[in-house]
Amino acid sequence: MEKEQLIAEMKKLVGEDNVLHSDEALYAYSYDATPGHTYMPDVVVSPGNVQEVSAILKFANEHKVPVYPRGSGTNLSAGTAPLKGGIVLLMLRFNKILDLDLENLIAEVEVGVVVQDINDYVAPHGLIYPPDPGTVKTASLGGTICENSGGLRGLKYGITKNYVQGLEVVLANGDIIHTGGKNVKDVSGYDMTKLFTGSEGTLGVITKAYLKLVPKPEASASMVAVFNTLEDAGNAVSDIIAAKIIPATMEILDNASIRTVEDFMHVGLPVDAAAILLLEVDGHPVIVADEKEKVLEVLKRNNASEVTLAKSPEHKEQLWTARRMALPCLAKLRPTTFVEDATVPRSKLTDFLKIVTKAAKDYNVTIGTFGHAGDGNMHPTIVCDIRDEEEMKRVHQAMDVIFRGAVELGGTLSGEHGIGLGKLPWMELQHGKAGMEAMKAIKRALDPNLILNPGKLIGEC
Repeated sequence: MEKEQLIAEMKKLVGEDNVLHSDEALYAYSYDATPGHTYMPDVVVSPGNVQEVSAILKFANEHKVPVYPRGSGTNLSAGTAPLKGGIVLLMLRFNKILDLDLENLIAEVEVGVVVQDINDYVAPHGLIYPPDPGTVKTASLGGTICENSGGLRGLKYGITKNYVQGLEVVLANGDIIHTGGKNVKDVSGYDMTKLFTGSEGTLGVITKAYLKLVPKPEASASMVAVFNTLEDAGNAVSDIIAAKIIPATMEILDNASIRTVEDFMHVGLPVDAAAILLLEVDGHPVIVADEKEKVLEVLKRNNASEVTLAKSPEHKEQLWTARRMALPCLAKLRPTTFVEDATVPRSKLTDFLKIVTKAAKDYNVTIGTFGHAGDGNMHPTIVCDIRDEEEMKRVHQAMDVIFRGAVELGGTLSGEHGIGLGKLPWMELQHGKAGMEAMKAIKRALDPNLILNPGKLIGEC
């Protein structure tokens, strides 16, 4: 279809004000937060309701026009990059919290709502929506559902799929379906809610969700532990879990990350430490007091050279801000930043950190590693200059070692960022040919014309 005709048809469906097609606008939506993936779309369309989404997809399906659902664009695996031109479907007008059901502890939320805004909305009722990705203040709900995002609280509270109880989804042919709902138990048919959660926009366009909420914990205690070796830090993580303690958060920063954060923030982090662990236990005040003492014992037993407890809410916020700033601070070092999220079993955390450290040394690339130590979800962050072809060759060699190492340790290519385009070369390594073909069969069944986010997650079908 000619570009001009496509633009004209989209204006008929959603109104001229909700269609962007200038060169500047198209370029602005040609990439997300992933370096090295820029592809120009033909048009950017902002539907305002599910009927408009349905009409757009029906038209696109009939004419075999690619469609790329997009929210805030914070994706880190090129998941929203318009690889084959076509329509960027911008979902930010879906920005309403439709209902808060306090009897069932369910929020009905459109997908363009920012995750932090959900928590701000339910906080006066003593509730939280636990998934909290690093971009919690900017990421839209739809993106976090499509990527099945986790975050700092994933160890104790789980990830997005544990809180999505139902969805409204528009299929590739324009049909509107509803999955799940407010029922705590529902085993009638396939679990379509889980299928669409984490599907990266390749199976349907999600327009709203029913989210499970939980009571805000009454008390919490935060601390930071300093270690002189990666082995001690890794062993401390395993021993805390073995002691039957599940912290709300247990994060790790390696030496490169510590130094970088301290250089930019000056919060008093120990720049000579091999690693630091940031931990928080929460719950009933009596339980928090007991778990805090048990964690301190484990940290001491694993040779923590120093443990500092948060002295006030302000001090606690400072500690966690330092962790959340690891990525922005690393990103300031060089023009290009690759943030990966390979995940391994907790017992293999130290082995994986050694693989990353060795890869950085062997290929002479700068890698700062931080992440969710409690669930083995690490973020090896490579800073470089994408314009330097020789350096990029070394960067990709290091990536290959890191991803292969994660899989060999029984881990996975992604714990929360998704596959998108960036990790496709290693998907068969993890899932095998038969596993990949099974996923492609699902894609072909729901999207036979392959219009939805083509080329992502499972590659070409």
